[in-house]
Amino acid sequence: MKQFYLDSLDPDDISRPNGQFLGFPTLLEEAKMVFFPVPWDVTTSYGEGTARGSQAIIDASVQLEPTDYHVFEAWKMGHYTLPVNADILAKNDKIRIIAKRIIDYQEAGGHHQDQQIEKDLNEVNHSSEQLNQWVYEETISLLKQNQLIGLIGGDHSVPLGLMKALTEKYSHYGILQIDAHADLRNAYEGFTYSHASIMHNALQFSAISHLIQVGIRDFSEGEKKQAKADQRVQWFTDWELKEKAYQGYVWADQCQEIINCLPKQVYISFDVDGLRPEFCPHTGTPVPGGLDFNQAIYLIERVVKAGKTIIGFDLCEVSPDLNNPDDEWDANVGARLAYKLANFMLASQSATSF
Repeated sequence: MKQFYLDSLDPDDISRPNGQFLGFPTLLEEAKMVFFPVPWDVTTSYGEGTARGSQAIIDASVQLEPTDYHVFEAWKMGHYTLPVNADILAKNDKIRIIAKRIIDYQEAGGHHQDQQIEKDLNEVNHSSEQLNQWVYEETISLLKQNQLIGLIGGDHSVPLGLMKALTEKYSHYGILQIDAHADLRNAYEGFTYSHASIMHNALQFSAISHLIQVGIRDFSEGEKKQAKADQRVQWFTDWELKEKAYQGYVWADQCQEIINCLPKQVYISFDVDGLRPEFCPHTGTPVPGGLDFNQAIYLIERVVKAGKTIIGFDLCEVSPDLNNPDDEWDANVGARLAYKLANFMLASQSATSF
């Protein structure tokens, strides 16, 4: 299938489910970007189900419109979707049971350093390390093919392998994180690669020069101290953003303040709980407050218009309603976010496509 076939696609036609995002007919070798699903939520500490999020997003995407208000003829850009890996999902379900046993033990009064759970904890951490290595190997291979990557989780622990792969392609880059949480905990609950530890782990890579955290409103004292101690970290908490808005400071000016902290090359890490809970009510750790959907889109649009290059992204913590499979609201929102992130990423590579 050649690029001319994409050029001839009718954006007014229906989308036909074929396992690809939005039913696009692109082949991998002709795509400019790849959606990479990672069905893993082993260390989820509250609500679970986000391991099913990536498939739910792909399934829901076929009812989206290919036309993107912000990006000209986005459907021609070449999006490809890797299949959800059934072996990874099966391993997730097995290891999640062990992790849940560890969490229950601690909630009953135990400690993650207790000998009673040492074997189980080692197994979870080893499995999570293997998952990170798999993500790294898959993404480094795609990067060598000059593909742009949008990782679709899964919980927020899963992008670490992609972040590592990007450090081998770029000498330095910054992370723009939209999230309710700082995710700076060191091995939360004993899990080295906890979803609550992703940014602590990411900051171990010296190539990550900036971590700009937007919308956070739930953090520990230790995380606050770490953020203050690391000059790479800049917080734009939801409290501060709202306070400025209440005082008449418009969102466009606040976005510019955020953008001024970013380097040229930007990786976007989007935890869906960075949005207000009504947008994804079944996410694992919802927190009151947060960004409006269009606020987040406007921020990313302004990042691109400021001349920044988006080198990759992840969208994590979208969880379908496990008790009501017919409720696709969370997946609908996730699919729209994923498409916007992909299109903005592609547009940022060339001013002519924006």
